[in-house]
Order: sequence, then structure tokens, then C-alpha cells
Amino acid sequence: MDPNSTLFSLVHLQSLDLSDNDFNHSQIPAKIGELSQLRYLNLSHGNENTFSGEVPPQVSQLSNLLSLDLRSYTLQPVPYNLINHLQLKASTLTSLTQNSTRLEHLRLNFVTISSSLPHTLTNLTSLQMLSFRQCELYGEFPVGIFHLPNITVLNFGENQNLRGILPASIGNLTNLAFLYLLDNSFHGEIPRSLFRLKNLEILSLSYNFFEGELALDMILKLKMLNGLDFSFNKLSLFSQNRDVNVTTLPPIQWLGLSECNLAGEVPTWMMNLTSLYHLDLSQNKLQGEIPYFLFTLENLTVLDLAGNMLEGQIELDMLSKLKKLTALGLGGGNKLSFLEGKNTSNVTFSSQIQTLDLSSCNLVRFPNFIQHSQELTDLFVSNNIIRTIPSWIWNKTTLRSLIISNNLLMGEISPSICNLQSLVYLDLSSNNLVGMIPSCLGSFARSLEQLSLAENKLTGNIPQTYVKGNALQLIDFSSNKLYGQLPRALVNCRMLEFLGVSHNHFNDSFPFWLGSLPKLKVVSLRDNEFHGAIMCPLKYTFPHLRIIHLSQNGFSMKLTSEIIMCFKSMIISNKGQLDFKDVIHSENTHMDINLRSFSMSNKGVVMDYLGSQYLHHMVAIDLSCNKISGEIPDIMGSLNGLVVLNLSSNMFIGSIPSSLGKLSNLEVLDLSLNRLSGNIPQQLTGLTFLDFFNVSFNNLSGPIPENGQFFTFDNNSFEGNKDLCGIQLLKKCEDHPKLPLQKPNGDQDSESGSFFEFNWLVILLGYGGGLVAGLALGNAFAVDVF
Repeated sequence: MDPNSTLFSLVHLQSLDLSDNDFNHSQIPAKIGELSQLRYLNLSHGNENTFSGEVPPQVSQLSNLLSLDLRSYTLQPVPYNLINHLQLKASTLTSLTQNSTRLEHLRLNFVTISSSLPHTLTNLTSLQMLSFRQCELYGEFPVGIFHLPNITVLNFGENQNLRGILPASIGNLTNLAFLYLLDNSFHGEIPRSLFRLKNLEILSLSYNFFEGELALDMILKLKMLNGLDFSFNKLSLFSQNRDVNVTTLPPIQWLGLSECNLAGEVPTWMMNLTSLYHLDLSQNKLQGEIPYFLFTLENLTVLDLAGNMLEGQIELDMLSKLKKLTALGLGGGNKLSFLEGKNTSNVTFSSQIQTLDLSSCNLVRFPNFIQHSQELTDLFVSNNIIRTIPSWIWNKTTLRSLIISNNLLMGEISPSICNLQSLVYLDLSSNNLVGMIPSCLGSFARSLEQLSLAENKLTGNIPQTYVKGNALQLIDFSSNKLYGQLPRALVNCRMLEFLGVSHNHFNDSFPFWLGSLPKLKVVSLRDNEFHGAIMCPLKYTFPHLRIIHLSQNGFSMKLTSEIIMCFKSMIISNKGQLDFKDVIHSENTHMDINLRSFSMSNKGVVMDYLGSQYLHHMVAIDLSCNKISGEIPDIMGSLNGLVVLNLSSNMFIGSIPSSLGKLSNLEVLDLSLNRLSGNIPQQLTGLTFLDFFNVSFNNLSGPIPENGQFFTFDNNSFEGNKDLCGIQLLKKCEDHPKLPLQKPNGDQDSESGSFFEFNWLVILLGYGGGLVAGLALGNAFAVDVF
């Protein structure tokens, strides 16, 4: 776009539409601000080669604007890595909303804003359409937006750190037709007034923290409702068939009720939703057989019943009645048996299916019809009893997801796997695979984001080559028989967030060079032969590290203050910095991977720590079972985001730093089996969330503090310290006066919950039993005309 174009001399121009053109990533010219009479400005695009860079602040000078559209959009499900090309400064957005007070339509989808929403938005009383999907917004949602009288469209989907409540006043927005808040951090109850909005057509509140009970028949009174998605909240929906008037059901085409605590049989009123094309009832408590009427809903393209308690047999001939079906989910906790029947290669179902979840379906082999599924992109057959992978699977070059975890696979991984160059997710974990990892797996597919080969019997080195520009976000090679060194080429994995190589035989020094990876959040090297000093040169700073697990290795030397400050990403200044929602379901990547790399134990006891929701606030350091010496650095107390700190089974000396009392989020502290001396600092009594504490087998002395959480710890937490006394040890402290209670420095986080009762943890990054990307639950539902 030529900044000197004569276009900008048209000073009386009122409408300018440059949407859907190829501007080769050029910037929006600042001279756009000279078109002072503009009322309608549309620079939106549905392709890659469009405007990029910063939106010029001169846009905010267009005081006559009625409509501004800078969004990216797509009529297809959003790709895995849609890049926001435009950036808009918060100051420009504030100025725009102050100056362009007549705005009716403001659409900024996929424009990076990276700030909170300005409260000046609430003064735009003419606003009808407000759309800020995936703009990296955070902070509190201005409740005044729910008072704008003319609003018809509110779209703030996929801004994970945007939080707020829905006020009862939302019931006054009588014109509201589209409410799209998918994948935010809204909380509280959904007000009943919302269900009085007779013009509401699209209602998507999935992937939030809404809670409370709702009667489904109340929702079904919204006569205009076309799409409804309440999935993945803390809601309990209940439906009594006798209360649902099937003659007045709304024209629902999209119904997403995953993880809504639905119980009993599949509601019979659903048979009357003849326009339904997307039905997601996964992750509920539905029982009984799959009702036949579901197979009469001829318009269904997506049917997801995974993760329930359904039983019985499913016949392919029955499924073939759904002639438009492209995605099917039957896996999870169901007890189903899948029968192919006859003529499996000829049914329409075989050729059209794209996403197929047959996990936990008692399969002993890959169903033959899959061989004829030319459109297949996502295949889930985990938790079956399959022993071999048929060779024809390697010819399915359209595959994006191949999940065969928790089976009985034997033999070596075929090198032909590297034919699958479209793979995004590959999970072969928890099988009996042997031999070496094909060397191409580090570089065969630039699209590969998640690679898990954990819990097999693989040997040799891991792939040594990782091409620049690769998309790897997760690598899990834990629990095998691998050896050698970590390849330095891993520094090419600039998108990497999780690296797990626990329970192998790697022999290497501390891989400080991983600290250059800009997005790395989790590193697990547990139970290997790593050795030497834990060191951290200046340029390797681990900018986003949240969990580091180095236990059961041979690390030695002292911990220095410089090393601790390499973990400064564990320092928080506000609650929002602890939100790990993006780690768990960034871009809604719900592959069914179980990361067992975080099985942490204390004296042989392992505590299961289940569910991705807990990782939202997890910050952990585990250096246990090494040979680290010297004193615990006082600066450790500055890592106030820590939830778990385990320094047990080392050679630490000196006293317990009183600064640990500043770790206000700490829930687990294990300093046992060291050579620590002195008193237990009274400041630790201020750790109000401490659920597990162990200082046993040291050289501690004096009285055990009697305040706060210390009343809840038994003698096992303190034994093996001969000069320690207190009621827990049944040893009176006659010669030791009680220490006065001192308040620790730092604020307490009153929102943190209980961690666990006894020992350490297994972190399972569970991506749900549903289909990949929740069958694109949110993305396809975000009808991007808005």
C-alpha cells in the first residue's frame, strides 16, 4: 500500500472498503487519518498477505466513523497457528473510543492489543457490534458494556485472561443476538435474565469458569436460538424430559454441552432437533445405550459422545445412515464395542469421515474401513488392545492427529511414519515399542506441535536434528531406555513449552542452553544421570519457566543466587501472572496426551495429581535426590509464585532461610534428609496454604512452631532431629521459650485452594477424552461474519 497514494487526497471520502486484497504485509499508511469524513472503513481480510504492523494512531482521528473493521477472519475453522499480523496500541484504542463517539460497529478480531479494555468503550452508546476475538486482552471486563442499549453482537472469544461476570442487567440488552465469550476467564453464575433475551441466536460461553445449576428447558425457551455452547465450565445442567415442550423447540443447529454434568439417558427431546448439525455431549455422565434416534438426525456432521458411561454395540451400518457425518467421538469412559459389519469398504461413512475417536472401544485392530477413509485427518484409538499398526496407515498423508496411546503396540516404530508430513499431534505413549526412535521425527514435519513417545521400551539416542522454524510445543520421551546427551539442536524449537525426558539414562551436564527458548514453561529431567553444577549463564534466562524437575540425578555443587534468579519467571506481581490456561489448551489443542513425567515422590509415596485445571496455578522446583551442597540461598524466598518446593535428599547445610515465609502461594515444602541446623523459622507459620511440610532427618533444634498450618502436621514431618521438640514429637520444650508469632512479608493469596494431603504429585496434562480441538468446538462456532 503506497503511503503516497492519491487515494488519500480524496478528503471528502465517506466510505472506504479495501477488504480482501493482497497488500503484501505492508503497513496501514498514517495518512489514513487525513480522510476526516470517513464513516465506514473496512480493511478486513481473509488471507495471509494483508496489512501488518502497528495500526497507525492517526486512525483515532477519524471522529466521524460509524464502522471500523480491521479484523482477520475465516469461514473455515481457525488454523492451528493463525498469526495476528496487526497490532493496536492500547493508547490508540483509548483515543479511538474517546474521539469516535458515533461508532456503531467496531471489529478487531485477531488484532493484537495486549492490554485491558478501556472503560471509554462504555460511553459509545450507539454501539451495535463489538468484536474483539483473540486480541490477547486481559484484566477485568468493563461491566458497563452490558449496559449499552443497542448492542446486537458481543464477541470477545479466546482472550484467555479476560475475566469478569455477567451481570443481571444483561437481560436489558433486548437486541442482543450474538454473545460469544468462548475461552475467557468469566466466572460466577449465569444470570437467569439472559434467558429472557428473545432475539438471542448464538450463545457461546464455553471454556470459562461459570458455575451453578441451570435447567435446560429454561434455555430452550429462547425461540431464536441457533447455536448454544456451554462446554467446559463448572455448570450442572439438568433436563427433565417431561418439562421440555418438543413442539416449541428453537431451531438449534449447534449444541455443545460437553462437561456439563448431564446424567441419565440421552434426552429424548433431542430427536426433534431436525436441523442439528453439531452435537457434543462428551465428558458427561450419560448412561444406557446410544439411542437409535441419534442416527435419524440426517443433518449431523459432528457427533461427540466421548467420555460418558454409555454401553452397548455400535454398528458401522447404523452410522452409515448419517450421510453427512465428518466427525465421530465414541471414546473415553464409555463401554462400547464397535462392529464393522459387512461391506465396510463401500459405505459412505468410510469416505467422508475426517475426525474419528474410537478410544476405549475394545478394538484389537484398526477397523478396515479406516483404510478407505480418504479424508481422514484426526484418528484417536487410544486405550484399546491393538498390537500392530497396519502399513496402510503410513499412506494417510492427510493425517493431522494420530493418537494410539495405551495399547499393546509391539515392535519398532516404522520409518514410514515420516511420510505423514501433515502431522500436528503424534502420541504413541504407553505401549511396548522397542528399538530406536526414527531420526526423522525431529524434522520430518514442520507442522508437528506435540510429540509423545513416553512409557515404551525405546533405546538409543533421541533425534539429533530439529529444523529451524519447527512448530514443536511439546516433546515427551520420558520412561524409556534412552541414553546419550540432549541434542543442542533443541534450541531450534523456538515454540517449545514442555520438554520431558524423565526416567531414562541420559548422561549430560545441566542443559542451561535450554534457557534461550522463549516459551519454555516445563522441563522434566527426573531420574537420569545428569551431573555437575546447575548453572545459568547470563543470556540463558528461562524467561517463562514455571516447572523444573531435576530430582534423582547427580547434580552437585552449590546453588547460587544467580541460578535462582534464572527462575525469575516464578516471581509474580499479580494473580493474572499465574494463569496457565494457555499452557493447557492454547489454540484448543486437546490431544489426549498423558504426561507422566511429573510423578514426584517422597519416601516412596506417590500422589496422583490429576487434571489440567490444577496446572493453571502450578509453579514448582524439584531438586530432590541429588548431591547439592551449601546453604539454601536466601533469595529463594523471592520466588513468590512457588506452589511446590522440594529440596529433600541433598547435602544442604546452614539454617532454613526465614525468607521462605514470603512464599505466600506455597502448598508443598520438603527439606527433609539434609544437614540443616538451627530453628524452624517462625515466619513459616504464615504460609496459610501449606498442605505438606517435611523437615525430617536434619540437625534442627528448638521448638516446633505451634501456629497456623503447623497444627496439621504429624511427627513424620519432624522426626530425625534429635534436638527438636514440640507436641508433634511428644517431647516437651521445657528449656525453650515459645517464639512470638511474626507475620511474614508479602501479601497472601486468598484465592488459592488446597493442593493435596500427603505427598508429591503426578501432573497429567489431560486434554480431555473428546476430539481434537474439541472438534473445533469454538473455532467453527465463531461464525466469523461477526
